[in-house]
Amino acid sequence: MKVNKVIYVVLAFILGWCGIHKFYSNQLLQGVIHLIFFWTGIPYILAIISGIITIFFKPADEDGLISFTK
Repeated sequence: MKVNKVIYVVLAFILGWCGIHKFYSNQLLQGVIHLIFFWTGIPYILAIISGIITIFFKPADEDGLISFTK
């Protein structure tokens, strides 16, 4: 599935604690895991790491989209 890189990163930084960026990229199981453990703070740390990795290591195509594979 292809999603907009900017929207994914913004969701990861702002709403990463509840896994919204995972639901946006159709990674439902990971999103549910973020929701289950949101009270620990660990999902937010993972979301920040995911956002940083996406910024620096996932190149966007000419439309600004990045691809996630299952």
